[in-house]
Amino acid sequence: MKAIAVNGSPRKSWNTATLLKHALEGAAAQGAETEMVNLYDLAYKGCTSCFACKEIGGKSYGRCAMKDDLTPVLSRVAEADVLILGTPVYFGAETGAMRSFIERLLFPYLTYTPGYAPIFSGTLQTGLVYTMNVPEKDLAARHYDKTFGATQGYLAKIFGNCDLLLSTDTYQFSDYSKYLSTAWNAETKKARHDEVFPQDCQKAFALGTKLASAAQAS
Repeated sequence: MKAIAVNGSPRKSWNTATLLKHALEGAAAQGAETEMVNLYDLAYKGCTSCFACKEIGGKSYGRCAMKDDLTPVLSRVAEADVLILGTPVYFGAETGAMRSFIERLLFPYLTYTPGYAPIFSGTLQTGLVYTMNVPEKDLAARHYDKTFGATQGYLAKIFGNCDLLLSTDTYQFSDYSKYLSTAWNAETKKARHDEVFPQDCQKAFALGTKLASAAQAS
């Protein structure tokens, strides 16, 4: 059993990456071989609308025809049992790196047929992890719930499932005094991070455990 986590953050040791590491630990506890992919280490583009993945009888039907650093990653994902995507929220949505990855991941499996039936032939348990500075109480007012729900819906459409984990009101800097960030109280942020983020890490571990267990059962 193989579990892959994809980090859509430029940081490799901060909130998003930490939650993904805990999720992989949860999957490993169920016997999964694990891998972390850091998107900001790779050179690639989003979908270019070449439509080679939809050409009937074409050599790239059902898979992305582009050749770059993302190509081998997409191949490994197609053969994996668990996929967990993690991204911070930039301007109300996923990072550009994650959005481009999602385009390349999902579009080849979506058909232009009534109901847009997916053609993914494997069995993949998926999870989606968001980290953000916005407090949980403000998500609906900022329409974040709709953004997260849409992406979760697309993953569920293609793969048949997608669990969602939100980590809100996160700690952005180790030293708030170095940055113009007077909108927040540094002590309050630190206190929340010390109290709540470990709980989010436990939830991430549980997510990895759940997805790996479901993969074993499928």
